[in-house]
Amino acid sequence: MTNLSSRRHHHGSRMPPATLIGESLRRLHPRSLARNPVMAVVAIGTLVCLLYTLLSFIDGDGQTAFTLIVSLILLATLLFANAAEAVAEARGKAHAGSLRATRGELRARRLIAGVEEDIDAGQLRRGDRVRVAAGELIPADGEIVEGAGSINESAVTGESAPVLREAGTDNSGVSAGTKLLSDDIVVEVSVDPGESLLDQMIALVEGASRQKTPSELALSVLLATLTLIFVIVVVSLVPMAHFTGASTSIVMLVALLVCLIPTTIGGLLPAIGIAGMERAMRANLVARSGKAVEIAGSIDTLLLDKTGTITLGDRRATEFAPCPGIDRTRLRDIAALCSLADPTPEGRSIVALARELGAHPQAPEQAEVVAFSAATRVSGLDFSDGRQWRKGAPNAIAAMVQQQGGRLPPDFDGLVERISRDGATPLAVAEGSVLLGVIALSDVIKQGIAERFAQLREVGVRTVMVTGDNPITAAAIAAEAGVDDYIAEATPERKLELIRSEQAGGRLVAMMGDGTNDAPALAQADLGLAMNSGTQAAREAANMVDLDSDPGKLLNAVEIGKQLLITRGALTTFSLANDIAKYFAILPAIFAAGIPALAALDVLDLHSPRSAVLSAVIFNALVIPALIPFALRGVRFRAVSASAMLRRNLLLYGLGGVLLPFPAIKAIDLVVGLFF
Repeated sequence: MTNLSSRRHHHGSRMPPATLIGESLRRLHPRSLARNPVMAVVAIGTLVCLLYTLLSFIDGDGQTAFTLIVSLILLATLLFANAAEAVAEARGKAHAGSLRATRGELRARRLIAGVEEDIDAGQLRRGDRVRVAAGELIPADGEIVEGAGSINESAVTGESAPVLREAGTDNSGVSAGTKLLSDDIVVEVSVDPGESLLDQMIALVEGASRQKTPSELALSVLLATLTLIFVIVVVSLVPMAHFTGASTSIVMLVALLVCLIPTTIGGLLPAIGIAGMERAMRANLVARSGKAVEIAGSIDTLLLDKTGTITLGDRRATEFAPCPGIDRTRLRDIAALCSLADPTPEGRSIVALARELGAHPQAPEQAEVVAFSAATRVSGLDFSDGRQWRKGAPNAIAAMVQQQGGRLPPDFDGLVERISRDGATPLAVAEGSVLLGVIALSDVIKQGIAERFAQLREVGVRTVMVTGDNPITAAAIAAEAGVDDYIAEATPERKLELIRSEQAGGRLVAMMGDGTNDAPALAQADLGLAMNSGTQAAREAANMVDLDSDPGKLLNAVEIGKQLLITRGALTTFSLANDIAKYFAILPAIFAAGIPALAALDVLDLHSPRSAVLSAVIFNALVIPALIPFALRGVRFRAVSASAMLRRNLLLYGLGGVLLPFPAIKAIDLVVGLFF
């Protein structure tokens, strides 16, 4: 995505303090709190403390100040947790809002029985057809069914370079709000109002329809179980305190409970999930659910098309290889002349290479251009004097030469095999019945792609290149790119078979596609990434769509998903380590007076039981806002093995979570001890 989109995002992500406070208060609604068991317990504890504050004020027992401060700190803990979710949603809303705003008040020319009807774009329904002329905005997501045109998609992707979309191809999809720059097209609307990909993503990041992912649900269950355990532990302290004569109260026990339960990860868990989806959206990846982003981080096998993903997508001429007895200059000049009228990137690259080697091709007079066709697999020139120049697939050119009475050079097959073995695609050239030689069309490997595959291998992701090339060419490209395996001469059925085979082995599979023939495999894969420029069938079958239509984005999706999982794991480790440290920091201070043997464990030598609990609850409240930027930014993705990542998390976040509370609580206690 370009800097334009990034600037929009960062500018709109700032939330005014008044708005943030309002959003945090709104989330105190019982229905919102019920979705988070940990924070629901904090809310109940806050109400209990507020009730005891009122009773203390009425009784005048001198405890009002302490209970009020505890109540306010617990309320602040709730608001800080709510603020984390609100800030995460605000970032998503800012980016989604900029995308939504670009659409404006769109109008549409709906076609009914060949008659155009000017209506508001909001009235369009799935199946409607609209005509769009050059200079007009496309009114709805859909697929071109008539015509072709150049489209500026900067309103959606931030990329100003125009792209070509054409009916009847795998690049026929269009998005609402994009601008047609040339020609006229007819678009068939593919969604009803509010059901477009962007509408779905907006709803997800705004929290309106966000559902917890499977691992988030599992973690929520774990946190709820730990909370229940600590409730039992704190309740059991009541008779112990009575037996030892320790100074405790309901307010102190509630504050102690809030300190011991995993409030840090409980408060930040929703924000981590929303921030993960927002990062995907910032990369112009529209996930149909949070589950899709999470699955991307758990992928075991990655299926990648060669063209456009591993290679740049446009093959380039890199060599003119003449047959024995043929002058290289003659091969070069005839190949260039045959390619002058060839509009494909390959044809243009042949002309460019010929010019680099000193040729000056000029369009020949009295020559008829023979366009390439899938049936003949050749193209070239026909001259009025009967001469025929051809270039095309080696077997097609060889058959043509033999039909005209010519003979194949003895080294021709070896030449073709050598070029294929080098990872290039051979293209033969013939002058009538004379086979001149072979052009090498090389797939250019994307810069840095081998390093990215190596990083994925480090984190346990197996990469498989899927291509329609012959096995020799496929093997050469696979070796240069550094993929773990490859499938040559692949068909849609073969892709589907491979996905099912991997899944049968207990592995999660990701793949990308853009054509109707990719739809079954996209639907079968655990993570299916479709190109927004692709067919409607492909987009509906996938659970993630790339607005940039960049095949290489599949690698970004995996990294974003892994970053989400790593961030959640790191903060969970930190939070649980914090709870353990607070347990050993507070309990000795509370019971040291009644149980002198515990005095040796009171390493912090806190001022009093009250100051100990108050210091801990203040630290507990402050650590949540301190970690909000970390939760939103996420842990930096590092290509290391799972065991190395676990060691790093335990050392950095586990040990850090254990050590941090001790000096922090002691520092707070020095201040609190002046008043309590």
